[in-house]
Amino acid sequence: MPTFRVCLSACYLVAISTLISISTVSQAQQDKQEPPATDVFQKHTTFGIWSKDIFADAVTVTGPAKTIYLAGMGPEDAVSGTIRYQGDFLEQCRYAYGKIKKLLATQGATMADIVKVTAYVTDMRYGPDYSKCFADAMSGVVLPAHTLVNVSQLAWPGMLIEVDATAVVAAK
Repeated sequence: MPTFRVCLSACYLVAISTLISISTVSQAQQDKQEPPATDVFQKHTTFGIWSKDIFADAVTVTGPAKTIYLAGMGPEDAVSGTIRYQGDFLEQCRYAYGKIKKLLATQGATMADIVKVTAYVTDMRYGPDYSKCFADAMSGVVLPAHTLVNVSQLAWPGMLIEVDATAVVAAK
């Protein structure tokens, strides 16, 4: 039995030494590789089979880029903060996406630069109206990754929708 333990210990040490050697060689080879070209900004969109006309499953951005994170945009009036279009989901949605479009423009971006949208609605029965609003807002652009979430209420009474968006543009 003692011979078996000695062999097992010796085999274990050889295996560990081999793994360390392989790891060191692998790291040295990685260090010698040229860094990837990062002077080009690219956006790659992946669509699922059933969702291709509704939203992207994933959006990957590589290269030097500026990321723009927008706070939740809803039907709050830009000056007074009062909720506009009380009880009218479609108009609240259009107003929210209009605010997103204007805010992106101040950052040198457009709706085409959006890579992720999360929309919060207070009732999933608004789904058909939301789909129409989203399609109109994103008309003519590659659709971003998108999540629609039903919530019991939003930040202010009377809000029926709130939309978070993230956009990416080439760094300048």
